[in-house]
Amino acid sequence: MSRHDDHDLRLPVKLDSTSNGEFVPVPLEAQHHAANRGARQAAIEAARRTGQSRRHFLMSACGAASSLLAMNQAFAAAGKTGGFYAIAPEARFESAAAEAAVAGREFIFDVQGHFVNPTGAWTRALPENARPLSFPNTEGCAAAALPGPRDHLQCLGPDAFIKDIFLDSDTDLTVLSFVPSTRAGEPLTIEEAAATAAVVEKMQGTHRLYLHGRVNPNQAGDVEDMERLATQFRVAAWKTYTQWGPDGKGFFMDDEPGQRMIAEARRLKVPNICIHKGLPFGPNSYEHSTCAEMGRVARANPDINFLIYHSGFVTGTPEGPYDPKRSDGIDALITAVKGAGLGHGSNVYAELGSTWRFLMRDPDSAAHALGKLLVHLGPENILWGTDSIWYGSPQDQIQAFRAFQISAEFREKFGYPEITPQIRARIFGLNALKLYPVPDEVLSKHLSGDAVAMLREDYRNAPSPHFRTYGPKTRREFLNLMRWSGGAA
Repeated sequence: MSRHDDHDLRLPVKLDSTSNGEFVPVPLEAQHHAANRGARQAAIEAARRTGQSRRHFLMSACGAASSLLAMNQAFAAAGKTGGFYAIAPEARFESAAAEAAVAGREFIFDVQGHFVNPTGAWTRALPENARPLSFPNTEGCAAAALPGPRDHLQCLGPDAFIKDIFLDSDTDLTVLSFVPSTRAGEPLTIEEAAATAAVVEKMQGTHRLYLHGRVNPNQAGDVEDMERLATQFRVAAWKTYTQWGPDGKGFFMDDEPGQRMIAEARRLKVPNICIHKGLPFGPNSYEHSTCAEMGRVARANPDINFLIYHSGFVTGTPEGPYDPKRSDGIDALITAVKGAGLGHGSNVYAELGSTWRFLMRDPDSAAHALGKLLVHLGPENILWGTDSIWYGSPQDQIQAFRAFQISAEFREKFGYPEITPQIRARIFGLNALKLYPVPDEVLSKHLSGDAVAMLREDYRNAPSPHFRTYGPKTRREFLNLMRWSGGAA
């Protein structure tokens, strides 16, 4: 079925089991299936009532609003009312009401983006019959129909990345991040990432794409290579995974490998260290995925910024009110920060990549997670990230976050703040400006008038979003990804 077929009811808000490859996909529950059914039925009725094709309706602000309203209804029926999408019922049919809820003009700086090089050296090292990252999810991507055994990887490559991030979403700037791997098995090398950044530069998209430098300090050669990454590629931050190691063993940031990495980041004057915490790959080195050491490490290194990717979030246990006895999840991050005497305005930042995407399916957990971070770390210490391209375009995550609100009941009972436009603007992008060196002229001049902005404006006269996700959706697909990617994605 063509993605342009009027009978195609692929929803603009992608409520599914897709994982970013760092955790086993979690199947949808009854209320999620009910939400999807309700959203599809609402789209059929609204398209008929407004005289539009279904495809045209689903691409509109009303289509996104209608999907979120269906989620509200299904979640409320399941007794989950701690959070909700604040959208007027008439937004299903009235563009102005829909745009008031899901559209916006915030500055959006996504600090966690991914793609893979579809023709990189890592693919040549695989067995001939291997089809890495081959999921039914790529069905419908034009590249998936190409004849080569690995041409489907183009669905995750730089062209798809630029379209999904800069054309099909409201993202202004993004940081291209890396995955843990052996030095020989990187699915994306810094050289390839720099080449994609250069493509954006050639489009006059000045500084729209920043680069991480991948460092596994418990792997021989990685700390020594930091100088090359800083001087040759001008990386804006470092990315590490404390639960990963070439021998299957992780590390803590105050162990010798972590301390060496921090010292080298300081020497090279690139003081941002992005650390994967939470979303454990499995039982091996699970303890290293928690945030236990981050408070004391941050307190001991006040000149270094520690960006806690995923905020320590795990999928196995729902988020609830802050519990100091809990040893993982967002609570463990809060306990570490509080125990070190840190709080609002500290050098510890909570990043939302994959976390918010998963929380979209549970409004109670979403309300607790965001509420706790706002109370204990502060609205100035939360960063927007989406982990896309694994989830396709991040536009649905953006629209859902614009509309989400913590219920009055939860605000009164747990002391959570209302999520105001000012708080959203901080999280969407203003907080990242404290960490990444974006020149004033980029913000004041280039973003509103460069070639990327003009291309986006022209594209939106005839948009063609695919509403697909690319990451694994089942345990089998996840294990396949782990097998061919060398351990994690």
